[in-house]
Amino acid sequence: MQQSTRTWSIGELAAEFDTTLRTIRFYEDKGLISPERVGTARVFHPRDRVRLQLILRGKRLGFSLDEIATIVDMYDSSPGERGQLEFLISDIRQRKAALEQKRQDLEEALAELDELELRCRQDLESLPDPRRQR
Repeated sequence: MQQSTRTWSIGELAAEFDTTLRTIRFYEDKGLISPERVGTARVFHPRDRVRLQLILRGKRLGFSLDEIATIVDMYDSSPGERGQLEFLISDIRQRKAALEQKRQDLEEALAELDELELRCRQDLESLPDPRRQR
C-alpha cells in the first residue's frame, strides 16, 4: 500500500475545515499537531490533516483540549486505535449520562415552573381587579 505524498498548506487546511489560521497555529503551539517546516512555511502531511480533523470534531463534541490530546495521542501509540475507541466509548457513555441527568433536571424544573405559574394565575384570579372597581 503506497503512502500518500499529498501535503497541504495552513491556508488550504483552514479553508477545508472552515477554521482560522490562528486556530491551527494554536493547536500547533499546544503540541496537538506538528507540521513540517520548510523555511517559514508549514507543510501539513496526511497525519497532520487527520489529527486536525479529530481535534475539530472533538471541540464540536465538547471535549476539552486535554481530552482531545489524550484521544489523538492514543491513535499514535499503544494501544492504538482500539484503545482510542474504547476510551471514546467510555467517555461518550459518561457524557450521555450527564446530558440525560440534565434533561431530567430541566424537565423537573419546567414542571415545577408550570405548577407555580398555575397557582399564581389562580391566586391572581381570586383577587379583586382594581381596574374594575372605579
